[in-house]
Amino acid sequence: MTLSTPAAEPVARLLNVSKSIGSKKLVSDLTLDIPAGQVFGFLGPNGAGKTTTIRMMVGLISISNGDILIGGKSIRHQFEEAVAQVGAIVENPEMYKFLTGYQNLKQYARMVPGVTKQRIDEVVTLVGLNQRIHDRVKSYSLGMRQRLGVAQALLHRPKLLILDEPTNGLDPQGIRELRDYLRRLCQEEGTSVFVSSHLLSEMELMCDTVAVIQNGRLIDVRGLRGLEGDDDGARKMEILFEVNEPAAAQALIGGSIRKEGLVVTATRDEIPALNQRLVGEGHLVFGIREITVSLEDQFLKMTGGEGIE
Repeated sequence: MTLSTPAAEPVARLLNVSKSIGSKKLVSDLTLDIPAGQVFGFLGPNGAGKTTTIRMMVGLISISNGDILIGGKSIRHQFEEAVAQVGAIVENPEMYKFLTGYQNLKQYARMVPGVTKQRIDEVVTLVGLNQRIHDRVKSYSLGMRQRLGVAQALLHRPKLLILDEPTNGLDPQGIRELRDYLRRLCQEEGTSVFVSSHLLSEMELMCDTVAVIQNGRLIDVRGLRGLEGDDDGARKMEILFEVNEPAAAQALIGGSIRKEGLVVTATRDEIPALNQRLVGEGHLVFGIREITVSLEDQFLKMTGGEGIE
């Protein structure tokens, strides 16, 4: 997968963005960089301000304070140049149900200069609709309509694809297919994806990084998997050794004893030597694995347990 390095210029920047309606503040001083070449998650409970933020990013509602830059162009002051770099599905994809999927894409292509028949065929293949693209949209399942919506949003080769709660209403197979398409987008198209959701489990599987929003405020930004260029071999982690005699193994290599076995803080590169010492002293090693903290546990720690699915 082609991912950005930490030094890469963000594809989008939210700079002290706020949105107020009357005396009610829906989004408060939100500052966030969206890295290039990632699936970036925007996580929060319903009503946290996710859709409001996305509507500001695509110009559907005005920004009360601050600014949003897409590819270095300001939504407030260079709107057409900024939004030309964005493809988006806000809430549900809308299309002509009496037309075929292909006819819908042709209609959209007429509004965007430079979209060729070849490009239409490319996005159809990318989202896996080759077998049904000439059927009427009214016969499509919700998952297929989501795929067609993604294809439509990708026709003009946007730098940033924004999806608002894209898994709503999808069955498990449709959710998995969507997840696979987003990964392919990063790899094959070089498109950055900004996806909002309130579903912890799906965000953990789908995203490289997540930003957590609560009551209109940014709580934290967390990486969920190593990026290209990270030295994973030098990263400290908690390693669980399942051994026959944890106390004796602890005396040999240190660590702490838990119910599951012996836990040692070490780098990936140090694991073979630790295992070799244990085996060399006659210990039976039944398993070695990293202890990972789930996104659910991280979220509960960050928010103090406020509800989310």
